Amino acid sequence: MSDSHLPINASRESLASTRSGYLVLVLFLALLIATIAAVAGLASRTNPGAGVILAFLAFIVVAVAAQVLILCGFYMVQPNQAAAITLFGSYRGTDRHTGLRWVWPWMAKTKISVRANNVVSEKLKVNDLRGNPIEIATNVVWRVADTAQALYDVDDYKAFVNVQIEAAVRSIGSRYAYDDVEDAEVTLRGSHEEVNAELRTELIARLQVAGITVDECGLTHLAYAPEIAGAMLRRQQAEAVIGARRKLVEGAVSMVEMALSQLSEKNVVELDDERRAAMVSNLMVVLCGERDTQPVVNTGTLYQ
Repeated sequence: MSDSHLPINASRESLASTRSGYLVLVLFLALLIATIAAVAGLASRTNPGAGVILAFLAFIVVAVAAQVLILCGFYMVQPNQAAAITLFGSYRGTDRHTGLRWVWPWMAKTKISVRANNVVSEKLKVNDLRGNPIEIATNVVWRVADTAQALYDVDDYKAFVNVQIEAAVRSIGSRYAYDDVEDAEVTLRGSHEEVNAELRTELIARLQVAGITVDECGLTHLAYAPEIAGAMLRRQQAEAVIGARRKLVEGAVSMVEMALSQLSEKNVVELDDERRAAMVSNLMVVLCGERDTQPVVNTGTLYQ
């Protein structure tokens, strides 16, 4: 899907301006020690003046407020996880650095997993290219590629993925025939690589709007619907028999043609049209018969 097919206000992931939480933690501990020291210093003074008391109290209030603000800005990012940062509803970037992180406390942090997800769809009943009802299901491995699109361009990206998987499977299922006994066309049953590749392409195009990419997908279930399974089995058997007989006849004709040609070239025997027809008939019976033939020795002429 090209950029022209994306929403007008499509979000794009950018790098958020955040800081390492460990450096800020050192600052927090320093303020905490200073606050404790100020409280201890105020308590150790005997008959301190009003100005000294006010100065100590002001420092303690400011230090405690700073510590509260610092504590509110800490957050943790796990491996294969990201945190989207917003300021008063405005997207400010995504933090993909792992470990203890810190950002200004008035900025909201929304965590999102970028790990691979595995979804096995339900069995869907679809009409294939020839109108036959079939049951089809797929397995899809997907992950979030653009966190901003996943969070802000769709309402619920996980539900969106499930709906689009169902739509893509129905589209692919109706685009091809279940099978073809002659293997003359791409089918669901006989062309797994082509069908899986097209299904992946279809899913990537559908999920791009949500910032989702598909790593792997493939059909896990493919069968005729129960109401026609028996009839389709008999049809497959009939088509298999017809195909086998067609190959048998083609091979027999080739062998008869080769035998007559070699007999003529080597002058083994001179055959007129009647004898040639009789030999062709006998050879076709021998080569195409389903049972073993019994030879008959002719002790007379060819015309007896």
